[in-house]
Amino acid sequence: MALQNAVRREVTNQASLNGDEEEEESPEVILSVLAQHGQVGLCFYDSKDYTLHYMADTPDSTDLNLLERVIQEISPHVIITSAKQERSMVRFMHTLGSIPDYKPEVVTYPCVDFGLEVSKQRLLSAHLPFLPASITDRLSYLTSYMSFDSPLMLRSLGALLKCLDRRRVGVELEDSSVGVPILQFHTYTLTGVVYVDRDTYSVLQIFKSELHPSVYKMQSGEKEGFSLYEILNRCKCKFGSRLLRRWFLRPTRDMEVLHRRQEAIRFFASPRNSDVAGTLQSLLRNIRNIPTLLRRMSLSHTKVTDWQSLYKTVYSAVCIRDTVRVLPQSVGLFREISEGFSDDLQHIASLISKVVDFESSSMENRFTIKPNVDPAIDEKKRKMKGLSDFLTDVARRELEHLDSRITSCCVIYIPLIGFLLSVPRLPSMVEKEDFEIPGLDFMFLSEERLHYRSQRTKELDDLLGDLHCDIRDMETAVMTQLQTAILEKSPSLYKVLDLSAELDCLMAMSSASQEYGYTSPKLAAHRRILLTQARHPLLELCSPLFVANSFQSSETNGRVKVITGPNSSGKSIYLKQVGLAVFMALIGSDVPAKEAEIGLVDGIFTRMQSRESVSVGLSTFMIDLNQMAHAINSSTGNSLILIDEFGKGTNTVDGLSLLAASISHWLNEVPGKVPHVLLATNFHSLLQLGLLPSTSLLSLLTLETAVDGDELVFLYQLKEGMCQSSYAANIALLAGLPTSLVQRGVEVSELYRTGQTIKRVDRHSLDEHTNRCHWLVDKFLSVDLNDKDVDLQKFLKEELLPSAGDPQ
Repeated sequence: MALQNAVRREVTNQASLNGDEEEEESPEVILSVLAQHGQVGLCFYDSKDYTLHYMADTPDSTDLNLLERVIQEISPHVIITSAKQERSMVRFMHTLGSIPDYKPEVVTYPCVDFGLEVSKQRLLSAHLPFLPASITDRLSYLTSYMSFDSPLMLRSLGALLKCLDRRRVGVELEDSSVGVPILQFHTYTLTGVVYVDRDTYSVLQIFKSELHPSVYKMQSGEKEGFSLYEILNRCKCKFGSRLLRRWFLRPTRDMEVLHRRQEAIRFFASPRNSDVAGTLQSLLRNIRNIPTLLRRMSLSHTKVTDWQSLYKTVYSAVCIRDTVRVLPQSVGLFREISEGFSDDLQHIASLISKVVDFESSSMENRFTIKPNVDPAIDEKKRKMKGLSDFLTDVARRELEHLDSRITSCCVIYIPLIGFLLSVPRLPSMVEKEDFEIPGLDFMFLSEERLHYRSQRTKELDDLLGDLHCDIRDMETAVMTQLQTAILEKSPSLYKVLDLSAELDCLMAMSSASQEYGYTSPKLAAHRRILLTQARHPLLELCSPLFVANSFQSSETNGRVKVITGPNSSGKSIYLKQVGLAVFMALIGSDVPAKEAEIGLVDGIFTRMQSRESVSVGLSTFMIDLNQMAHAINSSTGNSLILIDEFGKGTNTVDGLSLLAASISHWLNEVPGKVPHVLLATNFHSLLQLGLLPSTSLLSLLTLETAVDGDELVFLYQLKEGMCQSSYAANIALLAGLPTSLVQRGVEVSELYRTGQTIKRVDRHSLDEHTNRCHWLVDKFLSVDLNDKDVDLQKFLKEELLPSAGDPQ
């Protein structure tokens, strides 16, 4: 086990450091973990600096490899888990206890101590000195430090707080009213793994679940929608798809791992290797669920289809090995397959091929063996095969001794019963007493035929025995021996699964790279990112014409980019395509760009989408603030931060102030601590009012547009500078708003901008009102009231009142 070796190395190194000096008491690390339904949530407390580290719920394998790596890194002294756990966790803890050089204290709490609401209450009542005294709503403040959308992590946190309170870690000598201090919360990420939160996966559309058109086809009723994973997942076997998803969930900074993936992708992306790729992909289709097959073998629950699947898997694995051995062994994966797919596979395939009779097994729906495997079984099968003619002769002799009214009979063999004499039922045979025939023992009546046991059939039972059952028992014994031989070689089969899945993933990504015109990025340990003519991998598949744009962020120049431009000009797409290109490089994939040089970032943070949640009970603007706070508090000089329209959820002045303060926070840092920041905004006052400090770290960009008459034309081309107008009226017309409404909006905007009074359109001005009154008086005075022919009512109704307009 890797964990055992790592712990042993750690113990050895610690001993060599200490020498003969007196060993000092090391700070205590307490880990709380919960694993359910393929997910792991954990947190741990380090008494060295009184910090609490948490890891959001993360998918893990059935062997809990992720948890193994966590324990390997932090080496906890105490491990807290629930008394009610899944079988995978029980197996893991049992394996952990067998390591001789590492014996952590394992504490199990009742399941109730891991309750979600109980855990939230413990967190709210915990001793958190870092909280400002003015904070009254602890829940809202804490959501900026950790995600409350990870129930397993929150539940494990509740158990951890209970343990800290019981053990009084660090405050053993203090009064009981003094709580265990937690000076800071930190997001925990495995060494070499790039931090990407759930919001980033969603907004970049790396994964996207959507309802399946037929919920009967999938247990969850969901399928993968149009996403980065969907266009890159061209794997031929299920294990390849699962491994690719794990790569997506754990992008890495390990240069050795990335280079290993890149060299294989480059090989298969070459058109001259397309034939080899096609051959290998057809073989990968036959790789089946090896762990399930081996588990059934260990329980002796193997079906005929299992043997067929195992044979196809092993045979295909041998063919993959033979194909790969002629490929360049300088590629690390090819070298591992050539060496790892051992001769044990050839031995297993040969055994199955020589022993199992697949045609007969399919017909009989049970395990059968081929001839010349076991002479005793062959002899019994020979007897069984010639039994038909032999029984016909026996039946003929039996008929000579039967009643003359019985014109025919036959001798049959029924497994577990033996040989029986079968005769037709005569019309006179009505009652059971009529079935009695001298010299025969009546057995049963079936389908108007009477079955008896005679002296000859008894002799056949003694002579031949229960052939069918004997054959089945003997073949089952052979199957058990074959299963044992295969299980002894199970490590070789598991190696096939791991390397085949990796090969499948890399061939899938190379296929996408070749089809979509991706390029292999240059990866280095520096802090620069350079993308030449980068494209959005999803949008370019939907748009007939996509305009590529470049991106450059050096170590001391242009680290913070503020992008302005009209709505719908492509600002958000530009942010996303940069984020996706960096993410793709960190899983080893080629990227959609003409050229790419990417320094290894340690995290991708986004403030682009407000993911509202009723359970959390936060406003949209509060969620935006939490995302921004997380980016500011958790990012480093090697992080990538994407921000879109931050501050629009509140009034203009407050939103602009918060945005300016956030950008200034980064610009005032030393260059080594400034992350790559891409920020899109429509707050043009941010630049027009000079709210940002002047520094080479700041770069101003905009997306080109052109105005053709009243029509706004988007060019989607990035250039240096800033946008002078949002062109909101043009965008409103494109969106289909009524022209009169848009014109009124332009009028109000101009009055507001110039500081003039904005007049309501539903009330007349004072001059218009005075003129209308004068007109009404003149009209009334023109009427001769002494004229008897004047109809005053008609005059008021038809002339005066309609002309007066709306009453004021």
